[in-house]
Amino acid sequence: MTENPAPPALWPAPLASGAVTASVQVPGSKSVTNRALVLSSIAAEPGWLRRPLRSRDTLLMASALRAMGVGIEETVSSSSTGAPVEGGEGEAWRIIPSGLHGPATVDVGNAGTVMRFLPPVAALADGPIRFDGDPRSYERPLHGVIDGLRALGARIDDEERGALPLTVHGGGALEGGRVEIDASSSSQFVSALLLSGPRFNQGVEVRHVGGTLPSMPHIRMTVDMLRRAGAQVDTPESGGEPNVWRVTAGALRGVDLTVEPDLSNAQPFLAAALVTGGRVVVPDWPEHTTQPGDRLREIFTAMGGSCELTEQGLVFTGSGRIHGIDVDLGEVGELTPGIAAVAALADSPSTLRGVAHLRLHETDRLAALTKEINELGGDVTETADGLTIRPRPLRGGTFHTYDDHRMATAGAIIGLAVEGVLIENVATTAKTLPDFPDLWTGMLGN
Repeated sequence: MTENPAPPALWPAPLASGAVTASVQVPGSKSVTNRALVLSSIAAEPGWLRRPLRSRDTLLMASALRAMGVGIEETVSSSSTGAPVEGGEGEAWRIIPSGLHGPATVDVGNAGTVMRFLPPVAALADGPIRFDGDPRSYERPLHGVIDGLRALGARIDDEERGALPLTVHGGGALEGGRVEIDASSSSQFVSALLLSGPRFNQGVEVRHVGGTLPSMPHIRMTVDMLRRAGAQVDTPESGGEPNVWRVTAGALRGVDLTVEPDLSNAQPFLAAALVTGGRVVVPDWPEHTTQPGDRLREIFTAMGGSCELTEQGLVFTGSGRIHGIDVDLGEVGELTPGIAAVAALADSPSTLRGVAHLRLHETDRLAALTKEINELGGDVTETADGLTIRPRPLRGGTFHTYDDHRMATAGAIIGLAVEGVLIENVATTAKTLPDFPDLWTGMLGN
């Protein structure tokens, strides 16, 4: 008989002793890193990825591409020519495209970008590519990618589940063309088909035919990165039809890209300034970006803070008061857990709207936030598409994470102001934010 595994350790969330004053170097963007890995892997020439994020999701993506034959060399470099330089600005990955091939098995973990972006790449490979992952990955929707690829000529065996596990039987090419999909449960369905579209024989035309499309900034990020690599992309914003994106077939350039800090992962640190009335600097915050996390400047300012872009980076200052907010987060749903945590500590109620799709993320984030905040004494109610949060005095207790990195950081935010909060499995933050506990305690000077 096998013994039950030990429950994850509980991490005592540090209580802030006063106003936080810190500068926090936030690691690179997961969304940019994984899109860049895909585009570089199907390019016509090698490329460089500088300051990539090393986290569970990005290492799963790199391992999967290596399994399909892509060369990814890790080095330290700061040379604009790509030559390795010891003592350079940081880590760099050189991506060397080659003939994609199977057989191979891909472990997606619970990474939406891996499970959705790579089946189209696998359709371009010679041979079968099997996709499997964590138990939760079996519950996450993939029908938009599977149905779309089949309509474009791919052969996929998923035993009609519309979900993992599945096998893509690559034929070395894909005809491509026009396809209609319902991407209302994840914008990643659109991005997945667009990213590989330049390699399809006819390119691709993706038509979204469902309800409201969430997380539009991530589609804009995909389009921007495709264009950087030399792809021709027509979008609704560039005068095209609503909910229609076209990518022309053609070779992609190998790009030399420095990855921006992950602005969504900056959220807990900015929240610390808001919750404690402190001041946090995030270096290298981009002046212009497609990252959804940039909306934090607007949202957290409305909740009582102020910010300024300086030569140091983004300087965010809390006022010592937190105000409730009524906000539609449909385009920036990944920010919901952190905003909910701050809202639970505010001086007035909040309504978070437009995020029904969060029920299909790493966990059902709306149910999880409601349960965990309420078990600390809060008053959170689920709505059809979000949460209503009425602040109440909170108490300590165990904050469960459900293997969801953003639940863990949300609990840590509450723990700044509430003594005795214990985060279950804080290690899940390694999915996108490696070394979070050390960054957090370092920010607090502990």
